[in-house]
Amino acid sequence: MSLYLILLISSVIIPFFLSFDRKVSFYRIWPFLLPALVITAIPFILADIFFTGRGIWGFNPRYNSGIIIASLPLEEWLFFILIPYSSIFIHYVLKAYFPDLMLTDRITRITTVILTAVLLIGVILNSERAYPALYFSVMIIVLLISISAGKKLLNRFYISFLIIIIPFLIINGILTGSFIAEEVVWYNPDEITGIRVFTVPVEDFTYGFSLILLNLLLMNYFRRWSHKKSESQK
Repeated sequence: MSLYLILLISSVIIPFFLSFDRKVSFYRIWPFLLPALVITAIPFILADIFFTGRGIWGFNPRYNSGIIIASLPLEEWLFFILIPYSSIFIHYVLKAYFPDLMLTDRITRITTVILTAVLLIGVILNSERAYPALYFSVMIIVLLISISAGKKLLNRFYISFLIIIIPFLIINGILTGSFIAEEVVWYNPDEITGIRVFTVPVEDFTYGFSLILLNLLLMNYFRRWSHKKSESQK
């Protein structure tokens, strides 16, 4: 079994079995989560294929299964299902056990404005680098959608993401070369900002933030649509 696959399974095995915890009952949202995972994965995978083809990043064959689909190892395809699943599980655990743990509307707005401004500067400074320019822009768009959607999703998600960052740093740290001889995923240094947290490029944080939050937005949309459909059939 490849190191990349071991990391993915390790990240999801506990969240999967704890999905049946009575207080969280995460399994109940599977009908809304699974389509969200698939739909969100599509644009991210397409961008992944593009970046791999351009040599912006690549995958070390030493650490993956060697099963390649559209220039991406099998593990990379699984990444877009298993990592968001585990991350959203953390969000729901916090929601279930600490229902009042969220930022005020004022702090949420201020945080969003600051993040948007910083990201916009990042886009301008890295306009010729496709990876940071794309995912800084994507995060701006996702933040704006989240604010307009309301429902206090960002109020809670900002705190959730601070917790999600802990396993994120471990998994992505190993993927980018921490604790091992070579990187599982390598980056062209000319195509990234060069700012790293340990071995993790700062772009990966915006990438992960957007990936998880987009899943949550879609999932919430499907839940509201299902509820309205049920109400109309009564």
